[in-house]
Amino acid sequence: MNIGMYQNAASLSALERWQDVVTQNLTSSQVTGYMRRTVQMGGMEGGETFVEGATPGSQGDGLKGYFPEARFAIAFNPGENHPTRRKLDLAIAGPGFFNLQMPDDGPIAYTRAGQFSINKERMLVSSQGFEVLSADGNPIQLLPQGGEPEILPDGSIKQGGAIVGKVGITQPEFPSRMVPLTIDLFTADDSAGMKEVEEPDVQQGYLEGSNVKPLREMVDLVNISRAYEANNKLIQTRDQLLESALEKLT
Repeated sequence: MNIGMYQNAASLSALERWQDVVTQNLTSSQVTGYMRRTVQMGGMEGGETFVEGATPGSQGDGLKGYFPEARFAIAFNPGENHPTRRKLDLAIAGPGFFNLQMPDDGPIAYTRAGQFSINKERMLVSSQGFEVLSADGNPIQLLPQGGEPEILPDGSIKQGGAIVGKVGITQPEFPSRMVPLTIDLFTADDSAGMKEVEEPDVQQGYLEGSNVKPLREMVDLVNISRAYEANNKLIQTRDQLLESALEKLT
């Protein structure tokens, strides 16, 4: 087996996956609360290359082969908060996620996108229609004649001079264990260690932008294109050498 050719083919596959991630980042750069997806290139062991003196067919006598592998992750650093002057737009200045109740008693979803509204039952809901949960884990219902709500920096909701609830904000101890559900929603099991943020800083009338830097993504696209071209040329060169060797043997 020409292990070098297989290594180059694995590189092309990893580069394609990296390109998919960069493309997603660019197309989602204007999505509220979007967290940039990242790719780390690693090596996966596979096969052996036998050198002079090694016994063909034996194991452990050759040089181990390594194949490029793309590993995905998420950059959880916050984006920049932008003013909207809309009363139900909320942004978190610091760590934490808003808690949303998925439909049909589904799991709790977590998001940094605080573009909220009020449904016909006067419940505070996300842009997807999911109920926003309070600090005690219950849906937040606003007063029908209470006027416009005021959200205090600690997440408390003041309406008609009274506190009607407090927006729940939690932070994982291990962010890498959060799993993306959609472009701006995450879920997490017990291993993520979700805990309530004791002193949150909520900004009313703001939304958090994505943490994507388009210029950086464009630079990555250029690097991917160059690496793809180099690996493709290596495959062609190895193929030509193999063809030339076969011609000499026949």
